[in-house]
Amino acid sequence: MTHWIGTTSPADAGMAEFKDCLKHLRDGHPEEALQDARRALGAAPKNPFYLSYTGLLAGLAEKRFADAENLCREALSLRHNHAQLYLNLAEVYQQCGRTQEAIDVLEKGLISAGRDFRIRRALERIGTRREPVLTFLHRSHPLNRTLGKLRHRLVGPAQAA
Repeated sequence: MTHWIGTTSPADAGMAEFKDCLKHLRDGHPEEALQDARRALGAAPKNPFYLSYTGLLAGLAEKRFADAENLCREALSLRHNHAQLYLNLAEVYQQCGRTQEAIDVLEKGLISAGRDFRIRRALERIGTRREPVLTFLHRSHPLNRTLGKLRHRLVGPAQAA
């Protein structure tokens, strides 16, 4: 058993900086959040969350969308089943006007990360959901879900407004 005396474990590398990053992002300070994200990424360069947030923030704070996309895609290659990583890449696409690619990423996220409510909410904000097939039933009703999947196969995905 390894003991970490006087240092942080590899799992904790960059965690304090990443927490600061999230706080600055929540407070609406993307430039400061980017600095913290870069420090966290320096401590743990293969952490998919540090990669993804560094990418997102490079897009938000510096408008470096190509770098942002690359970092977010690298994060997804490391961990493809976490909704937040899809949300970050979709946000990068939206920020640079690539709405259809944002929709495509979110739809892939629904498949890979499960039907996460944050992904569904992001798709709703973009405005890509169609009316339920049977409008007198809730969209989660089994008939609407089945008929909606059939409509999706026949007609294809809804287009952004």
